[in-house]
Amino acid sequence: MNYKMNRLLRVMLIICITILLSVHNLCAQEVWEELAEQLMDEDENSSFQWDTHFEELSELRENPININTATKEQLERFPFLSDQLVENILYYLYKYGPMLTRNELWMIEDIDRQTIHYLLPFICFETPEKEQYKPNIKRILKYGKQELSTRVDIPFYTKAGYQQYPAETLKKNPNKQYLGYGYYHNLRYSFHYRDQIYAGITAEKDAGEPFFTGQNKKGYDFYSLYLLIRNIGHIKTLALGNYRVSYGYGLVINTDFGMGKTATLSTLGNKSRGIRKHSSTDEYNYFQGMAVSYKLAKRWTLDGFYSYRKMDGIVDNQFIRSLKKDGYHRLYREFEKKNTLTNQLVGSNLNYNGKYCELGLTAVYNVFNKPLNPEKKYYNIYYPRGKDFYNVGGDYKFFWKRFSLLGETAIDKCGTWATMNMLRYSPKGGTQLIVMNRYYDAKYQSVYARSIGEGSTVQNESGFYIGLETSILKYIKMTCYGDFFYFPWKKYLVSKAGTKGLDGLLQLSYSPTYELEMFIRYRYKKKEKDFTAADKTKQTIPSIQQKCRYQLNYSVKDKLTLKTIADYVRINFRGQSASNGFLVSQSAAYTFHLLPLQLDLSAAWFNTDDYNSRLTIYEKSVLYAFSMPSFYYKGMRVAVNARYELNKHIILQAKYGTTHYFNRDKISSALEEIDGSTKSDLYLQLRLKF
Repeated sequence: MNYKMNRLLRVMLIICITILLSVHNLCAQEVWEELAEQLMDEDENSSFQWDTHFEELSELRENPININTATKEQLERFPFLSDQLVENILYYLYKYGPMLTRNELWMIEDIDRQTIHYLLPFICFETPEKEQYKPNIKRILKYGKQELSTRVDIPFYTKAGYQQYPAETLKKNPNKQYLGYGYYHNLRYSFHYRDQIYAGITAEKDAGEPFFTGQNKKGYDFYSLYLLIRNIGHIKTLALGNYRVSYGYGLVINTDFGMGKTATLSTLGNKSRGIRKHSSTDEYNYFQGMAVSYKLAKRWTLDGFYSYRKMDGIVDNQFIRSLKKDGYHRLYREFEKKNTLTNQLVGSNLNYNGKYCELGLTAVYNVFNKPLNPEKKYYNIYYPRGKDFYNVGGDYKFFWKRFSLLGETAIDKCGTWATMNMLRYSPKGGTQLIVMNRYYDAKYQSVYARSIGEGSTVQNESGFYIGLETSILKYIKMTCYGDFFYFPWKKYLVSKAGTKGLDGLLQLSYSPTYELEMFIRYRYKKKEKDFTAADKTKQTIPSIQQKCRYQLNYSVKDKLTLKTIADYVRINFRGQSASNGFLVSQSAAYTFHLLPLQLDLSAAWFNTDDYNSRLTIYEKSVLYAFSMPSFYYKGMRVAVNARYELNKHIILQAKYGTTHYFNRDKISSALEEIDGSTKSDLYLQLRLKF
């Protein structure tokens, strides 16, 4: 059976590659998906929720803004636009008036081909209306746009958690079986009027969660309702229901879009963007209540926000032992942690936006219904503890010619502080030089802080970062950085205090035309971790990880596009044998002439020694669905994605993917274990636009 399956998959791979290399009418990969793939930090310690941010990019792609009426706040939503480039776009529109075609983008100072490439899917070129209408119920209902979508994921395998067991077995171990069926599905409704009014509801049921039965009688496990209103008189933003807020550079509070160290240097350290709606399926990273941004004067803005929400966690009679962030409620033990605690949060931000400087002051106070007190381990001595927390932070940004100096400093209720400061030099020609220093005290406590760093929290870290992005030749761009970091206290799987490390990257990109782009990237990371030798002795020694990627994108007049990726990873403890991993993938998209149908094909072969040398790649999926699977051991992956537009109101999308392992007869473990070497899934999505 395994031999037949191996042969079948090899035949499928050959067919896919043949199609990809011979087809002459392919549509280009969605540029915004390419953008998301480029911006993703593959670091396993990254705390950024890429599925949430991918949904935001998807929504921006579906509702492009008019570049000729775009505000500073609208342009700042794009993660690839630096603060300086936003100012340059607005200055061009002020001086020369509306843009008529995309070719005018080349006239903007400091813009390059890649930025234009990323920007075009999100904007349109329309003549501004001479008369600005104030929104009223009649106009809102007439010109508002609505969308209803639903998605279901169907697995073609049975995990151990869905097996049938005798009643006696389940009585002794009720957590041996998931309480719901194995399908995932969600439902979304959204309404928006221009860029002024957004409203909607998102509902989601994860695989294994009960639906209108058992422990869950209300249907979906998670509901998110939101209303966001912009630019009504002096009110810049009003949010009701679920929302997100971020200010400064994240040392006090940040639940918004953020990028790791592998982001483009031109956008590294961009300031956070205030109040946002929460329309994604993320069940942790949001607030619930009300937030408002009020324009005090021409350059002064005052924000205020309040949140009260129930949260998941492990709670005993006196203390909250931990916060549960994954949103899963599939087992009795997971339901026991659902909505077991409450959190209230109130905060404010005062912001000054001047010609040569930006200043901000943020204060946040939040309180739990019981003291947060994790069981003490060697690594969590300084984790947030207590019933209430408050933080105050000041952020700044000064401009002088081609220089900008920016940063933020924050303190907590105990007087412990954290600071991040950056100097950026941006000469003409797209060159960026960045020097950054950060110091996050080991005892600094902020529940919702998140910023640039090697760790996942703003705590127990200091570092020095230097980066350069420049065009060394006409069509060749070089990006490189070095980040030197130090952890004063112990960390998880690091039982020694005072460890240090290095993270370095070098990337060369070659793009002579829009049709051809390639890059090669090398990343080196050294961190100290605990290692257990064969004789059971433990020591903390350097772990070294090296990654290489070559990627080629080729297209002809937006009709033929091929993407080839070759990945290699090597990881080992100093003086120990290494774990190696290889991956090769090929993907493309095909558009039929006579049918409103698009097909995306991808195939990958991988071979790694173990889980430590796993490799990760982005894979196209249905709209709003983020897919970045990891591959390890030996096997192949084939996926087909189809999009069919019945008309301008009805869109169907489906994705089928199968992964086969050559050297495994079981996949995963515990309740997620699959008895077999093949894992196949089908994703179906229906969208109604009206």
